[in-house]
Amino acid sequence: MERLLKSGSGWRIGWNPNAPEFKGLVGTDDWAVELTEAELNDFCRLLAKLADTMKQLATELMDEEKIACEAESDLLWIEVEGYPHSYSLRLILNTGRCAEGRWNTNAVGDLLQATATLKVF
Repeated sequence: MERLLKSGSGWRIGWNPNAPEFKGLVGTDDWAVELTEAELNDFCRLLAKLADTMKQLATELMDEEKIACEAESDLLWIEVEGYPHSYSLRLILNTGRCAEGRWNTNAVGDLLQATATLKVF
């Protein structure tokens, strides 16, 4: 399997199965942080879970009502904030490098799609 880097306006995500420790990468145009395979797996899994939660909440919220939802594993914490159809994303690594990052609302949808096709989780 080869190295893969996907990017778009305000986001990027990568996977390098041959890297010794940090096989994943997430970031924006302005910053990036390398992730272990377990961290990348958790990031993709938790982001998908939060996206599903936001979809389910769409029917229960008024149009102008904003919401924040968070999910956490032993390795990282993520939060989506905004409207069910348009929200920002925050990431905090809980171990090791202790990095923090944020994606704007216009980047999250494409980043979410890219996580689903990056590798098989």
